[in-house]
Amino acid sequence: MTNLHTTYLGLQLDNPIVVSSSGLTNSINKIQKLVDAGAGAVVLKSLFEEQINHEINNHIQGGQGLDYPEAMDYIAGYTKNHSVGEYLQLISDAKARFKIPIIASINCFSSHEWLSFAKQIEKAGADAIELNVHVVNTDKYMEALAVEELYYTVAENLNKNLNIPFAIKLGDNFANIVGVVNKLYAQGAKGVVLFNRFFQPDIDIHELKLGSSSVFSSPADIRKTLRWVAIVSDKVKDMNVSASTGNHDGEAVIKQLLAGATTVQVCSAIYQKGPVVITEMLNELSYWMEEKKFKDIAAFRGLMSYRKIQDPVMYERAQFMKYFSNLE
Repeated sequence: MTNLHTTYLGLQLDNPIVVSSSGLTNSINKIQKLVDAGAGAVVLKSLFEEQINHEINNHIQGGQGLDYPEAMDYIAGYTKNHSVGEYLQLISDAKARFKIPIIASINCFSSHEWLSFAKQIEKAGADAIELNVHVVNTDKYMEALAVEELYYTVAENLNKNLNIPFAIKLGDNFANIVGVVNKLYAQGAKGVVLFNRFFQPDIDIHELKLGSSSVFSSPADIRKTLRWVAIVSDKVKDMNVSASTGNHDGEAVIKQLLAGATTVQVCSAIYQKGPVVITEMLNELSYWMEEKKFKDIAAFRGLMSYRKIQDPVMYERAQFMKYFSNLE
């Protein structure tokens, strides 16, 4: 019988499938369905610093007679505490009901609010934190290093102030992804999630309005994730890598583990097919392991990573023209 157990951020998981932070994980009833389907862990829907601040501004702007600082401070404090309080209650309730690891998520864009949230999340009982930091830099005079420093500062401060492990969820738009991950590890991060799916704008040419493009990933999106999972897992040896984006079936899970992923995050496939897709993925993984005679995941994790394959340059983007220049 195959053993699907794995360890992520120092936490024991029954299997490597983690449900990503999303609307799928924003209530106990929804999480129950994921647990029943076999999820190894869940990342709760993010606590959005931006959303909290937006709610505060709406309350203040919609109020009457709020022309003195004390009233506005009271409204801001109440709204923030209410939003955070609901999130902390979800953590507490989830921990009381489920045996699988409960990973909290913070989505922030500043360098100060997140630390207060993180401390409260730890007290509520979360097993770990996944921090989602993203800055859309529109300042043409700002150096790229200044943006990267925000990530390093976040990791350093979390490491100093928390006792639970944390992972940083990254986008794929860094000039040196391996270097960034290596420095995050040095600052105390136990894991990275590769990669985040950010809001992408789209233009309605008929209504002349700005909207959102499709929020779901496609199976083809695994290509970029797979490459960097294979490279990062080898280059930064002790960093846990959670593969996210493009994981739509059991074959994708197997590929990510072969590339070196510690866990595989799933989201879009669940939205499209329901929680049963988790069960299907686990069955496919088990059948494949039995066929290949792998008794546990450790026996094959990273077997196809950057250093393990015969020709590592296959993972390097610079080789694109070498392999496809003859196609017409």
